[in-house]
Amino acid sequence: MKQNMKAVVAHSKDRYVLEELPIPELRDGDILIKVEACGICAGDIKAHDGISRFWGGNGMPPYAEPPFTPGHEFFGRIVAIQGEVPGNFAVGDRIISEQIVPCGECWYCKRGMYWLCDPHNVYGFKNYLNGGMAEYAILPRGSRNYHVPDSFTIQEAALIEPFVCSLHGVQQGHITPTDTVILAGAGTLGLGMVQAIHAFYPCRCLIVLDLMEHRLELAKKYGADLVINPAKENALKKVLALTENVGCDVYIEATGHPSVVQQGLDLVRKDGTFVEFSVMSGPSTIDWSIIGDAKEITIRGSQLSPNCYPQVIDGFKNRQFFSDGIVSHQFPLQDFEKAYLTARSSESVKVILVP
Repeated sequence: MKQNMKAVVAHSKDRYVLEELPIPELRDGDILIKVEACGICAGDIKAHDGISRFWGGNGMPPYAEPPFTPGHEFFGRIVAIQGEVPGNFAVGDRIISEQIVPCGECWYCKRGMYWLCDPHNVYGFKNYLNGGMAEYAILPRGSRNYHVPDSFTIQEAALIEPFVCSLHGVQQGHITPTDTVILAGAGTLGLGMVQAIHAFYPCRCLIVLDLMEHRLELAKKYGADLVINPAKENALKKVLALTENVGCDVYIEATGHPSVVQQGLDLVRKDGTFVEFSVMSGPSTIDWSIIGDAKEITIRGSQLSPNCYPQVIDGFKNRQFFSDGIVSHQFPLQDFEKAYLTARSSESVKVILVP
């Protein structure tokens, strides 16, 4: 095996470069993989854009610790294992790792809530936990890993990580068969939610909102009962007409735009549920009395993807999840800047890098 590899390295919010680095050395309990592909997440884009959630500001401490290799939506084949690792893995196996490597020692980990781990070490934001925008990557001791079937296409395997997040977001809505559900945002994660609702949490009516017509077409293809472009139609008027003038039972925010929070509070009915899923591009200011005194809304967050990987992997096996039309662009690693630019554009859905 060669000694060096190419990797994207973020030195600061203003300096992302392609570098040649030594292939990382394994420590006990580590798995070294040759990366097959790595998706560009909305969180990766927002880190690249320098928002305070990652780099500090607006009263928030920095989460990013450069220099690091970005990317948490990656998978690959095992080329080396050091010591004993759980999961019956062997060299040559295809493998994917949960986004977070839990510490196992904090208050949350000790109570089984590993996805809320206090250090919250997610691949691709820390200099000690590099991500998958590289030819090789380490899955360290403590990582939570799963077999990826050889039968999966690169596009299917690349959507496992986004879709596990989508599944957990849907689970947080506690959807029932009599519910009217509004999903705001038909990007990769929103389309994963459409498929999860259609397959596992059927409801009376699923309405999807987005500003991009090609994304709305995909939402219809994958199970939405109704799609609305708020730039062309009055979403509130249409939803009220469909729901006896009360609004939806569950509203899921998956756009990342602060203005959509107010939209959701307007569209959800009294005693309804609002699921906040996205990493926001900035603060959102709303009148909190709408949540309490006016509507008595239940607000739920969604963090990562606890215990969702097996269900999504099986879902692709069983043709309950699909990738057609969702992975819209594929770039080699050296074109990462072009890939980031494309991922920001309205023409893309999911952009992946293939080292």
